[in-house]
Amino acid sequence: MESDFRQDLEIRPLGPEHVQQFNELLAYVFQITDADIEESGYDSKKEMIKSKQPILDLSKVFGWFHQDQLISQIAIYPCEVNIHGTNYKMGGVTGVGTYPEYAGHGLMQELIRLALSNMREDEQWISYLYPYNIPYYRRKGWEIMSDKLSFKIRDTQLPKQVSVPGMVERKAVTDPDVYTVYNQFAAVNHGALTRSSFHWEEYWRYENEEERTAAIYYDGDGKPQGVLFYWVAEEVFHIKEMFYLNQEARNGLWNFVSAHFSMVYWVKGDIYKNEPLAFLLDDSQIKETIEPYYMARIVDVEQFLAKFPFTAFSQSFHFQVTDPVAPWNNDSFSLTWSVEEERALVSREAKGAAVVLDIQTLSCLLMNYRRASYLSRIERLATDPKTLKVLEQIIPDTEAYFSDYF
Repeated sequence: MESDFRQDLEIRPLGPEHVQQFNELLAYVFQITDADIEESGYDSKKEMIKSKQPILDLSKVFGWFHQDQLISQIAIYPCEVNIHGTNYKMGGVTGVGTYPEYAGHGLMQELIRLALSNMREDEQWISYLYPYNIPYYRRKGWEIMSDKLSFKIRDTQLPKQVSVPGMVERKAVTDPDVYTVYNQFAAVNHGALTRSSFHWEEYWRYENEEERTAAIYYDGDGKPQGVLFYWVAEEVFHIKEMFYLNQEARNGLWNFVSAHFSMVYWVKGDIYKNEPLAFLLDDSQIKETIEPYYMARIVDVEQFLAKFPFTAFSQSFHFQVTDPVAPWNNDSFSLTWSVEEERALVSREAKGAAVVLDIQTLSCLLMNYRRASYLSRIERLATDPKTLKVLEQIIPDTEAYFSDYF
């Protein structure tokens, strides 16, 4: 019965002519209603479908077809990200869905394997995705890499004004200074996406245009140093995102928020890093909620390790990796420090002590979502105490920041 079912199916790339089927499948799987479309600022479903055309133009999209009817799909969204100061090409997985009547036949497993193979061919050594089902994607090799912290502050708890030499100006979210600050911010923040003009379009795609204002902090020399995206509605100050290059800019932006004291009862917002806001406030009794946000997966271990900015170490060791989907990662990968080249050299050998772990744990470790000692303690990683100490020392201790959505 299963073999007969498969005979009627074909897996192939999607083109621009499939955009309507692509969006109809997404709308069905994620139950996108007309009300959702209207709230996002689109006049009609047709307009929203048209707006997704660039994804099919820029991305690699694969799907299963049953008699020319698209029944299952996956898209690889081309991106670049900062991994501990090193630029990596990244394959963003999006548009994942299968009609319920075709679920349970392993269709998505094969699409994911095909997607990973294509990412590897395109030298996208790492992949990000937004998980609608964390256990499912863990089984496919992804692991949590970043958090979203949501907060709620009463007007009486807002920070006191701090003297700063600059000032804040309200501008359009498309102002060139917004891009200037973000580009500098992304260049020094691990995990962050390098945003092209299309990525910026995606960033705002589902936001109502009336809820888009940028507050830009300029220092005493008139240079932009920080940006706040916000809107005010029903006596609530909503913070979509705040990014800044120094603490002066952070103080300047919070001064701007606090200046709305007489206008609002609450300030609500999100921080895309596990960096509790409460500690930075005089009155720390605020409500904060931390939840996993994005997941990451190393696509090709050997190539990812070859670019990774390890600090110097003296003793060779190797990762012994298991991967449930990408067979090229089921191997031993040794690291040896080259004094001449000032970097770690990678080979498919078992040199030195072993660090035994699966692909999702390795992704978690190198993205620094959790440290090696913690992963060892919960038995997600096995090695000797000396090598564990080396891992603690050579992997940068910087948390990932990722605020985009695709």
